[in-house]
Amino acid sequence: MTTCRNEVATGIRPLIFGIVAVAAVTEELGRVDVAERRLPNRLVLPLYPVVLLSLIADGAISGSNPLVGIGAGAGWLLFLLVLCLAGGMGMGDVKLGGVLGLCLGGLSVVTAIGGLMLAFVAGAIGGVIVLLRHPASGGASRRALRVPFGPFLLGGFWLAVVCFPLLADATA
Repeated sequence: MTTCRNEVATGIRPLIFGIVAVAAVTEELGRVDVAERRLPNRLVLPLYPVVLLSLIADGAISGSNPLVGIGAGAGWLLFLLVLCLAGGMGMGDVKLGGVLGLCLGGLSVVTAIGGLMLAFVAGAIGGVIVLLRHPASGGASRRALRVPFGPFLLGGFWLAVVCFPLLADATA
């Protein structure tokens, strides 16, 4: 007879509810950030309780420590907050980064770090493309040359969710 703990450990984890919640708003967040250069609180803030509860439930059932995910979320939030205060990105990116870090931290610390790194690499490539398309700022406003970072955060998140568990399985 198998216990609930064993079935969850080899099947679907409760963290999936947090990941599905992020999936539900990914497209809209990307669309709004590209069009309006903002990430609406009405889409980002409701993710926090869903992801946090799924992270805690995942820890309770699988025996993993939810503080790892909470630490990763706090790490993402603080890192992005420093960049925001330096003028590198907006508060919407900071809030979104915190919830994405919570989710990825629930998978593993390596996944959380990898997701952030992937987001910044993709964002750098996007920034270079914008600069190449507008070599001289001439009449272009500074705002026109700003690159919305939310889609890159989400892209790094999804690449990490898909690729890092596959890499871990391949190396095990």
